[in-house]
Amino acid sequence: MASRTSLFDLHVAAGAKMVDFAGFDMPLQYSGIVDEHRTVRSAVGLFDVSHMGEFVLWGPRAGEVVRRLSTNDTERLSDGQALYSVMCREGGGIVDDCIFYRHAVDRYLVVVNASNIAKDWQHVEAVAAGQCRLENVSAATGLIAVQGPRAVGIVESIADRPVADLKSFTFHDAKLAGIPSTVARTGYTGEDGVEIFCESAQAPPLWHALLEAGQAHGVKPCGLGARDTLRLEARLCLYGNDIDETTTPWEAGLGWVVKVEDHDFVGRTALVRQKAEGVRRRLVGFVMRERGIARHGMAIHAPAQGAAGARVGEVTSGTTSPTLGTAIGLGYVADGLASSGSRLIVDVRGKPLMAEVVKGPFYKRAAQPLERG
Repeated sequence: MASRTSLFDLHVAAGAKMVDFAGFDMPLQYSGIVDEHRTVRSAVGLFDVSHMGEFVLWGPRAGEVVRRLSTNDTERLSDGQALYSVMCREGGGIVDDCIFYRHAVDRYLVVVNASNIAKDWQHVEAVAAGQCRLENVSAATGLIAVQGPRAVGIVESIADRPVADLKSFTFHDAKLAGIPSTVARTGYTGEDGVEIFCESAQAPPLWHALLEAGQAHGVKPCGLGARDTLRLEARLCLYGNDIDETTTPWEAGLGWVVKVEDHDFVGRTALVRQKAEGVRRRLVGFVMRERGIARHGMAIHAPAQGAAGARVGEVTSGTTSPTLGTAIGLGYVADGLASSGSRLIVDVRGKPLMAEVVKGPFYKRAAQPLERG
């Protein structure tokens, strides 16, 4: 039987379509994926992300353990700052992508993907090797994401301290509608917004308070379907699709979170070697230039006079972008075809359809999407 977050009954009462995701009964959609997606882009959406995992590391050597776990350099964090990173195996494969939060010099929180909680806990325990105290607080933690251009104002309207002052990837403690919470300026949608941590039992009253505060501003509850289309438009990786233990940060375009010059971490030796040797494949974003939708697992070929040539990779994520009105996707291809403007052939149910590699995110706030370069 799938696990349930403390918000499960509210999702069912609101008419959400529920699905099993990473072992949790989660809402796929309420009013519809496209409607919820557009609500986040134009107003504000509310997401239950309490299925995510949370580990606390504390003690005098907690900072050292975090530095060994993280490819990114957590030593530059001050109290109240967070950092996106990945954890790797010794061979360089990605254990998970995650966010590290520094609460104090001797206390850190790491948020991991729901599908990886058990595996990540084993990894963290092995790396820590008794050097600091660890606590898996996943089941006791509620997490609500409030995302969209009106998100910060709505949260601030029920907060006992300013929220708009928070910069990206910073956080602070606050009471929201009287509920003790931690508010972080983070998200997974490509929009402005916050993610709110609270005790699991307090998530339902907080959810109600946020819906009430946002009623006049167009707030809607949103499910996993819109979360996926939003993150794909922003070109954010999904673990299990776009990255996993068979991929490395260099291959996945996550080299910006790998600081091999700054510190030692698990996997550093392998990643230094791969960087020197060069990668054979890269994760690219592409736009379909012929009518058809690329889906996870579909083969990607090099073009050969308009037909499909040699297989050069496969699609990891794909959808029709509600914002752009065109089919987009991510996939691994041979390094020689990874530059912007390269033409690819995607095998869409037996039909060879043309696609084009594009630079950067498909959608970016206050910027033109699909910029060539």
